[in-house]
Amino acid sequence: MRRYSAFAIAREALRHHQGWERAWRSPEPKKRYKVIVIGAGGHGLATAYYLGKNHGIRDIAVLDKGWLGGGNTGRNTTIIRSNYLQDPSAAIYEKARSLYETFSLDLNYNGMFSQRGVLMLAQTHHEVRGYQRTAHANALQGVETEFVGPERVKEIVPIINIEGPRYPVLGGLWQPRGGTARHDAIAWGYARACSGMGMDIIQKCAVTGVRSEGGKVTGVTTTRGDIDCEKLAIVVAGHSGHLADMAGFRLPIESVALQALVSEPIKPCMDCVVMANTVHGYMSQSDKGEMVIGGGADGHNNYTQRGSFLHVEETVRALVETFPMISRLKMLRHWGGIVDMTGDRSPILSKTPLGNCFINCGWGTGGFKAIPGSGWAMAELVAKGEPGPLAAEFGLDRFREGRFIDESVAAGVAH
Repeated sequence: MRRYSAFAIAREALRHHQGWERAWRSPEPKKRYKVIVIGAGGHGLATAYYLGKNHGIRDIAVLDKGWLGGGNTGRNTTIIRSNYLQDPSAAIYEKARSLYETFSLDLNYNGMFSQRGVLMLAQTHHEVRGYQRTAHANALQGVETEFVGPERVKEIVPIINIEGPRYPVLGGLWQPRGGTARHDAIAWGYARACSGMGMDIIQKCAVTGVRSEGGKVTGVTTTRGDIDCEKLAIVVAGHSGHLADMAGFRLPIESVALQALVSEPIKPCMDCVVMANTVHGYMSQSDKGEMVIGGGADGHNNYTQRGSFLHVEETVRALVETFPMISRLKMLRHWGGIVDMTGDRSPILSKTPLGNCFINCGWGTGGFKAIPGSGWAMAELVAKGEPGPLAAEFGLDRFREGRFIDESVAAGVAH
């Protein structure tokens, strides 16, 4: 795999760009691998990458029923932050945020990480107390955040209306080192690195069954034939319940749609991410000028990847009160992704009742921001068979023991 550089661009320009190689190979599946990762989204590809980089395991196949990055990785609003209240959550999200900072250099691929800052608005006195508590918790966790007053909010976001008719802005939790990244670039960067290490990324290869013997996984049945493996990692977000059924166990999750939309492009007017949990909306401006808008997850279980007019109306109506200028914009695109929600709104990175089978799911509305940290922790779990420090608290047994990691306020509404 040749490195990308300014010299490479100049060289290929002289050759009319005819010498570029494919970013990743598209091989035929082999009969057997040491590890199979189901799901070629950000989390699955990051798991494979860190298995190779950190643990030297490169005999890996990453299988996907569709195309690489075609699920939630390509359908989110790209927000990256780590200002969570609970210690285990802050640790894994801060690990992810720090890995995003070095992503482009580490993988020789531009992930377009923009540390424009993330501002979470406090629009009730209850939220003020909650965010002040989170700021204190973040200080103990080593996460750089601060609670700011309404005047500072107005300085950060000049287009905001801090004297809203229903919910005036009373302050906000500001994380200056949060921001956004390019979602498909993250998937492509990991895919290129995995392929460069000799791993096989098999697209259009749906898993239709999980095979086992003596209580341990032996392989999978796919639309492209049977493939054997020593270890299996299931990393398929909203479809985790289906794969768990194939493996013979159940998960404490529910799948719902999370919708988002973008406006027509306009001139730069907002250079950070703003989240407003009270009115259920969040917004940022893309590099192309589009206002990227999202809100809460759907209130009913479904597997649709389409948007609904009801959600557009609810989300935009809420944000218009805080950002009156967006009332004059036209909607450009609208879509949905399937997210898997646990009862405590925290993820699952765990061994399963089936031996040598591991599961990574339950990220809910916060999956994209966690990709590098999730892959790092999942790779350690798969390689060693036991969770490391980042994944230790996120096992399936916590639901049986009542040992919840309650992030319903931080993760259940907005990103």
